[in-house]
Amino acid sequence: MKRIPPLVAKELTELRRSPSIFLPALLTGAAAILYPFVIAIIVPYFAGERLSNSGDFELATQMFRSQPEARRLTAEGAIQAYIFEYALVLMVGLTTVTGSMAVAAHSVIGEKQARTLEPLLATPVTTFELLTAKVLGAALPGIALMVACFTVYVGAVAIFAERGVWLMMLTARSLALVLIMGPLAALLGLQLAVCASSRVNDPRSAQQLGALIIVLPMAALQIAQFIGGVVLTTSMILALALLLCAANAVLMSVAIRLFDRESILTRWK
Repeated sequence: MKRIPPLVAKELTELRRSPSIFLPALLTGAAAILYPFVIAIIVPYFAGERLSNSGDFELATQMFRSQPEARRLTAEGAIQAYIFEYALVLMVGLTTVTGSMAVAAHSVIGEKQARTLEPLLATPVTTFELLTAKVLGAALPGIALMVACFTVYVGAVAIFAERGVWLMMLTARSLALVLIMGPLAALLGLQLAVCASSRVNDPRSAQQLGALIIVLPMAALQIAQFIGGVVLTTSMILALALLLCAANAVLMSVAIRLFDRESILTRWK
């Protein structure tokens, strides 16, 4: 385990040489931040109609009456809080997974193509240590991007939304989603990308596989929340986190078996 921190530091050092790989993730994060503001702030402003005057947000009004944290908000503020809070699912999924995927697939395939992976595989570093370092080296920038986007998100809500709405972004449910679900989902997608990149030579294929498997379920979960089919609670988020932990452990075992050191050392072209 003592070898993992230096390996992670090596991965992060190499990322500094290619900062442009984060541009798609930055654009995705900006779009994920913007779209709930379009629904909650921009459209009502130009339409000249408050959200609380529309019958399309009856579910949000019901939640406003049932949640103790939201009782101090106005009806308009409660609907805004409903929109901003549930948009966190997609924002966390898109920014964390996209930011991490920008690094993960290239971490193995890029080193294959540059012929820098073979000397590392010839050392006593185990496959578990190597893959753990590569997953963490890709996850940390994605998590950092997610935390930065979340900070900007909360600040923008504090500026543009009704008074007190921003506090709803700091409830136990919201923080569990951002600080627990987001990183665990990113790790799952990263391990899928690493598994794929161990067998393919195209980084885009590995990146797309991991992103689709993670982002699509999170998008479906958000849609289910908006139409009232699913209401995420703190206990539900923690239960999903436990499932993600188990899935990550299984995927690490699979990744170790798929990562053929001998093939990379002797036969990869």
